[in-house]
Amino acid sequence: MNRIKKFLKILGPGFITGASDDDPSGIATYAQTGAIFGFTQLWTALFTFPLMTSVQEMCGRIGLVTGHGLAGVIKRHYSKSMLYTAVTLLLIANTINIGANLGAMAASASLLIDLPFVFWLIIMTVIILVLEIFITYKTYVKFLKYLAMSLLAYIATAFVIKVDWVQALRSTLIPHLEFSKLYLMNIVAVFGTTISPYLFFWQANEEVEEEIAHHKLRRFGKGIPKVTPKDLTHLSFDTAMGMFFSNVTMWFIILIESAQQAAEALRPLAGDFAFVLFAAGIIGTGFLAVPILSGSASYAVAESFNWSAGLYLKLRKAHGFYGVITIATLIGLLINFIGLNPIQALYYTAILNGLIAPPLLIMILLIANDKIVMRGKVNGFLQNIFAVVTIFVMSAAALALLVDFVR
Repeated sequence: MNRIKKFLKILGPGFITGASDDDPSGIATYAQTGAIFGFTQLWTALFTFPLMTSVQEMCGRIGLVTGHGLAGVIKRHYSKSMLYTAVTLLLIANTINIGANLGAMAASASLLIDLPFVFWLIIMTVIILVLEIFITYKTYVKFLKYLAMSLLAYIATAFVIKVDWVQALRSTLIPHLEFSKLYLMNIVAVFGTTISPYLFFWQANEEVEEEIAHHKLRRFGKGIPKVTPKDLTHLSFDTAMGMFFSNVTMWFIILIESAQQAAEALRPLAGDFAFVLFAAGIIGTGFLAVPILSGSASYAVAESFNWSAGLYLKLRKAHGFYGVITIATLIGLLINFIGLNPIQALYYTAILNGLIAPPLLIMILLIANDKIVMRGKVNGFLQNIFAVVTIFVMSAAALALLVDFVR
């Protein structure tokens, strides 16, 4: 336990961001991937790891170097149309994602404890809002780190059920491609839930929160943080660990084919405890992801209108910032009353993220290579290659899917 505590202390925004990527939407998407395609899309976990790491390191470095979140940087250095496009896309995707995640959490809780779906939906929404609004950043970030450990349930499951490990390894190393509508739709969903817009904004802002917590900045956008080579090395390590953890978990979820099948498979082997542990993973990741979804949206809106922003601030000093968090979360709650199937909503949210990520990635790439904005700490050659490949692959998959739908 002490070793785990020491390890978690080293990790920061990059690790939390990577863990939050395996939210209920990610779990649903990866589970459906395994259930429909078996092992044939296991290669996506290996393929997305360097791309995701590169993208998130760029976002983190932008926050670290500038002392602003992404919205703040875009506002100061680029056009208003660019800013409003980015923030609008983020708000739409995040609000829908919040609703889908809350629905999945409530549905999972109803399976564990036989109480009405609406009861769990309201209780979980209230708990999330209270934690995010009234708990200090230093305490809250520790809470998020421990919630990330709930993902270990999915990794443990694979070693209990029967798996063809040779075939799994082969499918991981040798990509299998198809050009059917269903296959393309799933690829867009996998990329969208793995390389998600809310992660871009969240990590940039949390790097600034860390600087404020360590007294390198007084508040968002106030002063120029002193960034050392050690800071950049720590950022790279933290981000790589977070994305590695995220993609390993993704691989195991696809491997075990579906959350429901895996949980049921565990019952005769490990009893009800394993079933509870596995189902609780969905709830735990939801508690991790929903605050990040609402928080990243709120940072973007607050920076766009020069409001006080930051989880380090108390409610009385940041009414607008916490107001957006509250409104986005409550709208997400209400989405569950329009008759959408929670699991379908999670999957289609992933597709939506896959469609809107490419234009945001282009903005991020431009910022990360701007020598003035980045004070010389721009992308290296290899990082630019990874970023361009990410944009090309995600754009091509999204375009192919849209063309297929139009036919």
